[in-house]
Amino acid sequence: MAEPTKTQSPGEIIRGLIRAQDHATLATKMRAGGEAVEGAGAPYASLVLLACAPDASPLLLVSTLADHTKNLLADPVCSLMIDGTQGLADPLTGARATLQCTLERTDDSSLLDRYIRRHPSAALYAGFGDFSLYRMNVQRAHLVAGFGRIHWVGGGDVLFDAAGAADLAQQESGVVEHMNDDHGDAVGLYANVLLSRSGVGWRMTGVDPEGADLRRDGEVARLVFDKPVRDAESARVELVRLVKRARNT
Repeated sequence: MAEPTKTQSPGEIIRGLIRAQDHATLATKMRAGGEAVEGAGAPYASLVLLACAPDASPLLLVSTLADHTKNLLADPVCSLMIDGTQGLADPLTGARATLQCTLERTDDSSLLDRYIRRHPSAALYAGFGDFSLYRMNVQRAHLVAGFGRIHWVGGGDVLFDAAGAADLAQQESGVVEHMNDDHGDAVGLYANVLLSRSGVGWRMTGVDPEGADLRRDGEVARLVFDKPVRDAESARVELVRLVKRARNT
């Protein structure tokens, strides 16, 4: 993830972390009964694969066979730790955020498609009867972005106001498919030149009002737009502008 700037608000930094990371640590409360009876009420942390809705609400695809899902079905209150410190010599100087949330199941097929593009391996099990997509309702969040930069913010300050961006959400899969099929060279330039990521075979997995998501095998990258876009045409203009920047760099 790019280093947070001094002009970014705490909520914007947290939102950037959500959009940039593809995994997180989920904390739930152990349910009473069953195998968990002796640990009922104790905190339980687990690794989850992360995607997000266009407004940056976290999305999780989880199985009812997993302990964390059983815990959430008993009590939907949870916490999500998102770590943006990878690769730093001193991780304590980097940005990380803890979200306090509730979880609710969603049957929105466009969100499931978004999740699978972010995590192609999920296509193997997304249709299993025990798996469902859940959307996290962020109530508040705690940001630590290095020494002395520590903030509590409300959920409304974290999420992006996606009002007026319905066209982009509806056209997202088409935009992504077009970029990968017809402009793969541009996607490669975004990764190699603008984001300083090595390798070939980068693909776009998502586009939202604030940027585009890229993936190459197990590596992800986030291309941030200079200004928000609200429809497919505005996204096209921004993507063209960015590829011109890459070619002139």
